[in-house]
Amino acid sequence: MPTSYGQFCPVAKAMEVLDERWTMLVIRELMMGSRHFNALRRGVPKMSPALLSKRLHMLVRCGVVERHRDGARITYHLTEAGRELEPIVVALGRWGIRWIDQLGEEDLDPHLLCWDIHRNIDLEAVPDGRTVICFRFSDNAVAASARAWWLVISGDAVDVCDFDPGHDVTVTVDTTLRALTQVWRGDISWPAAVRSGLLTLRGETYAQRALPRWLKLSSLAGTPRPVRVPA
Repeated sequence: MPTSYGQFCPVAKAMEVLDERWTMLVIRELMMGSRHFNALRRGVPKMSPALLSKRLHMLVRCGVVERHRDGARITYHLTEAGRELEPIVVALGRWGIRWIDQLGEEDLDPHLLCWDIHRNIDLEAVPDGRTVICFRFSDNAVAASARAWWLVISGDAVDVCDFDPGHDVTVTVDTTLRALTQVWRGDISWPAAVRSGLLTLRGETYAQRALPRWLKLSSLAGTPRPVRVPA
C-alpha cells in the first residue's frame, strides 16, 4: 500500500492513494476512455512505461482500477471507487484553468495536444468520406520530428499520425504549439487567433470555415475565468 500519513482523517487516507506523481493523470486518461496500456501511454507521454505500470498496479491493489484479460489483450477500467473520482478530476481541471493560467515551455507537448484533439473530434460535424487535418508548428523549440501532425478522420475512426499518412490534406493549420494549446484550452478564441495571425488556415474553403466545429476544444475550455483586478 502507499505510504501512510499516520492520520485517521479521510482526506489523508484518500491522499495516500492519490497524491503520488502521475496518479491523477492516469485516472484522467481512464476517464477519457483509454483502456489499453499503449493508449494510456499516449495520454501521459512524459511518463515512463515502468512508472505507468507501477501506478496501474497500485491502483488495482487499492480498488480504484480493474484489470481484465481478453485473450492476449489487457484492459483497464475504473471501478465504482474510481468512477467516484471523476467529478473530483473535473473540479481539479476547472480550478487549474481558472487559477493557474501560466504555461511554461516545459508544459507544451505536441504529442499530448494532438492526442487530446483527436479524441474530441465532433464526428457528426465532419463530412462523409476521408478528412485529413494537418497541424504544422513553427516553433524552433519543438523537435523537427514533432512539428507536423495529421488527423485522419474516416467514418467513426480518428487516427493521429506524427508522419505523413500519404493522403490528400483537406485543411492545414499553420501555428505555434503555444497558440494552438491556448486555443484548445479556451484561453484564446478560435476567431481571435485567426484574426491575429496566430492560426493560419490553408486548404478547402468549406473546411477552413467548418474546422472550429469539428475540433470542439477541450471539455474545460468553456470554464469561466476569474476577473483579474490590477494590483
